Amino acid sequence: MSNKPNIDPITLAVLAGRMEQIADEMDATLFRAAFNPIIAEAHDASHGLYHPVTGDTLVQGKSGLPIFVGVMSFAVKAVIDKLAADKDLADGDIFIFNDAHIGGTHLSDMRLVRPYFYQGELFCFLASVGHWHDVGGAVPGNYNPGATDVFQEALVIPPVRLARAGVVNQDIIDILLRNTRLPQSTQGDLNGQLGALDLGVQRMNELLDEYGSSTVDTALSALSDSADSLMRAELAELPNGRWEASDFLDNDGIVDEPLEIRVALTIQDDAMIIDFEGSAPQCAGPVNIALPTTVATAYVAIKHLFPDLPANAGVMRSIDVRVPEGSLLSAEFPAPTGGYTETILRMIDVIFCAAAQASPELVVANAYGTINALSIAGKRANGQPWVMFSFYGGGHGACCDGDGLNHGNAPISTATIPPMEILEAAYPVMFRQWALRPDSAGVGEHRGGMGAVYEIEVLEERGAEAFLFGERGRFAPRGIAGGGEAAMNVFSYEQQGEWLHPPMASKMRGIKLKQGEGVKLETPGGGGYGTASKRDASRVAEDVRQGLMTAEVADAQFGTSWRGVAS
Repeated sequence: MSNKPNIDPITLAVLAGRMEQIADEMDATLFRAAFNPIIAEAHDASHGLYHPVTGDTLVQGKSGLPIFVGVMSFAVKAVIDKLAADKDLADGDIFIFNDAHIGGTHLSDMRLVRPYFYQGELFCFLASVGHWHDVGGAVPGNYNPGATDVFQEALVIPPVRLARAGVVNQDIIDILLRNTRLPQSTQGDLNGQLGALDLGVQRMNELLDEYGSSTVDTALSALSDSADSLMRAELAELPNGRWEASDFLDNDGIVDEPLEIRVALTIQDDAMIIDFEGSAPQCAGPVNIALPTTVATAYVAIKHLFPDLPANAGVMRSIDVRVPEGSLLSAEFPAPTGGYTETILRMIDVIFCAAAQASPELVVANAYGTINALSIAGKRANGQPWVMFSFYGGGHGACCDGDGLNHGNAPISTATIPPMEILEAAYPVMFRQWALRPDSAGVGEHRGGMGAVYEIEVLEERGAEAFLFGERGRFAPRGIAGGGEAAMNVFSYEQQGEWLHPPMASKMRGIKLKQGEGVKLETPGGGGYGTASKRDASRVAEDVRQGLMTAEVADAQFGTSWRGVAS
């Protein structure tokens, strides 16, 4: 990978598109082949190309989750380090693992890493990651709000060879299938990921046959350099200074005390420091995250602030992410990490709030801030286990250009919320409600997006058990530039005709549900942007007309001037 030729801009653009298309096709292959709805419908997966020495992200598809851009480079580097120790690599090897402390995120995300050889030489690594439906552990679906170590969350797999020189090790597959409540789903998802990697190899061969390995390698280096230059140019446009923000998690699911997430952003010319000093220490429960996840989250926040930047590691060259040792943002094995989604959402919120002080037009107000990971599980009349795991939407924050998105998915991903028709067809449940939640948005010149109401009834005669891992039950999503806070998260469950709430507000396990009983999620909206006094009265009237806001709340927030105004 030396003696790199010069490359003209047109060829560079063509190769950039071709390589991105390879990752996109790998995404699409898994989405079509996967058995579980979290991958097939929600697209909780990702594929990419990674540097053969550093593991840095070279290319990622547009359909994959942004959080995986950063963490998968750590996953690939873990395989590279293993190979450095073993000094043993063959074309056709495939490594598999889910250890979150090495590869980031949580144990539900299974990673496959495959070296790509061209004409006998290692050119790059291809990698696939997907959220498997169930990987063992104490709670079906693996979001265990009561976990105090990773062993209570799921089976932990370090980087091991799934295939050697193209020959799959069935022993590894047998272990995986024996440690899941849903072996058919596991087998289907694994086969889908293997198929995606096979396609990636095929497409890379076609690309390098056409352009040559030296030209493609030069393009990859040029794309990374370009991302670095673009990022530096964006930072140079912002004022120099230091801005701080903090927010809180409700609790860790074990100890009912809030946990602070604190950040300081420092911009000096074309460089930025993102410093999380002052954040809460490592905790007992599963809202800890490992260092790779923290770094990847900083990348996701940066991509939101500067959406035109490409998806490769060059973006982060000018950014120094500082994470205090011993904090819940750099948790050590075997600290539980199953609820990483909740913590990284709060990290993005505080980064946005700090960045808003420097340049509010760059930033949207806080989104709803929780995926509300809800598992409902049981056994059918024939004894067959079922596990309905899904995540749920809420309102996005407003920005300087307009109102927030109603009922969107979390800003850590490009995933979609599984449709209720799919969930009802696959599991013995019925949705009594799937609707927007009135009065849930933060007010402002531009209001936040609306949260949602989901009410789910159990139909199985044997009943079921529910588990919730959520957030924002005690600390509301914030507005910016004078915008108002959104409504908080509310979870309730039915017991003998009475609706009850979790003692810890947003987390609970072991909720016994009889046939005909249900659970209800009332998710937060997004924060508002700008002061409410600047909102046009006709827009307030239109919100009331559409049922997004009640007249009483409109009167309280905006006065009565909106009444009688044509919407």
